[in-house]
Amino acid sequence: MPEADQAVLVRAESSGGVRTIALDSPHNANALSTALLTQLRAALAAAISEPDVRVVLLTATGTVFCAGADLKEARTNPGGAPGLMTGVIELLWEGPKPVICRVNGAARAGGIGLVAACDLAIAVDRASFAFSEVRIGVVPAVISVPCLRRMPSRAAAEYFLTGEVFGARRAAEIGLVTSAVAATDLDAEVARYAALLLRGAPGARRRLQGVPSHRGQRASSVWDTRGQRKG
Repeated sequence: MPEADQAVLVRAESSGGVRTIALDSPHNANALSTALLTQLRAALAAAISEPDVRVVLLTATGTVFCAGADLKEARTNPGGAPGLMTGVIELLWEGPKPVICRVNGAARAGGIGLVAACDLAIAVDRASFAFSEVRIGVVPAVISVPCLRRMPSRAAAEYFLTGEVFGARRAAEIGLVTSAVAATDLDAEVARYAALLLRGAPGARRRLQGVPSHRGQRASSVWDTRGQRKG
């Protein structure tokens, strides 16, 4: 949990076996600062450890889901966020409980990594996506692990190399999200999937992780904490 004098950037609440975790830093488009990632990792770990939580729902407040890295912070503390991001991706990707991502708006760079690491992702149809790292001369690094498990290689090359913005319908076509729906239908569609997941036996996701094609490599086994490829 945040220190008493620290801003709350991630909020969590439970209802009917579903733990909703919301990025709550709309002033900077929910950018992935060290403080936000620290709180997100703690919230995910708490959800995983609590037996009454059966499904995790990741979303955000405001009109943007996540703008990616906090570039202002990165200029003064370049090593802080990447290591934390690896831990967050691993909790989403490898945790024993199913995770739904409610994509309420635009996602960029690391924000797309959060989307890709979740089991299901329901996006509002006005959401847009872009791997904007190329514009500042870096590579997607940690997030490439879940993204490349979701996207065809041609689509990944296209968007990783160009940084072109694409819409939610296109994101669904290439497997980055499960579906794209109208804003008026977003909450109902998320609730429908949550209800379906609650019908499953506890621990089913962990057993699925033993199937080679289901989850794939660990993020930390491919990228070190500086975002450099190992090997």
